Amino acid sequence: MQPQHTGTLHLIPVGLSEAPIDSWLPIAAQQQAAGLSNYIAENAKTARAFLKLLTLERPIQEIDIQTLTAKTDDQTIRQWLAPLKNHQSIGLVSEAGCPAVADPGARVVALAHDMGATVKPWTGPSSIVLGLMASGLDGQRFTFHGYAPVKPDERAKQLKQWEQLSARLSQTQILIETPYRNAAMFDSLLQTLNPKTRLCVACDVTGPNEWLRTRTVASWKNSPQPDLVGKPTLFLFQA
Repeated sequence: MQPQHTGTLHLIPVGLSEAPIDSWLPIAAQQQAAGLSNYIAENAKTARAFLKLLTLERPIQEIDIQTLTAKTDDQTIRQWLAPLKNHQSIGLVSEAGCPAVADPGARVVALAHDMGATVKPWTGPSSIVLGLMASGLDGQRFTFHGYAPVKPDERAKQLKQWEQLSARLSQTQILIETPYRNAAMFDSLLQTLNPKTRLCVACDVTGPNEWLRTRTVASWKNSPQPDLVGKPTLFLFQA
């Protein structure tokens, strides 16, 4: 079925770090992003910081940026997408990485499809994909959980359940943590998971201090502990 509208929702990735934009976003995607006058973003400030990296076709003050939150209702999003009906294009950006992947932007994409609009994904960095690629863990069967519970006992229980799921399905388990709680999460993983379970730590992916390592839990316990405090980190494990 052909789309009803010629306007396109462009899914534009943003950086995971302060690495030069040419190292993580193709020129064609940069050019497309630079020509858009309407954006939907998780954070307007972050979106403007991304736009300042581009050679814009118009002053940044003339670019309309709508802020998407968990409380934004579908009717409001449809209003933001209305320019698609007039053959205009709109950009969707995430707080970091690829929009709509482990990201609330998926709601915007779903509503764009409901309108019959064209949706165009652009190539760019995803910490989930990059971490999985570099982990050596199963890349055919995996799941992303987002955040584990904060309370230590609940967190340990959840990690154990995910490990059991991993063993039963031969599936890689992927999770993230707020940077200031990385050390606590890493300690919980070491204390909870089976010594033979393989654990990958992917820190500052694409950044100048990028560091990725996969070891068994037993090996991690006998190795110097990485400094993860305050650094964006992805944890992956497979039983």
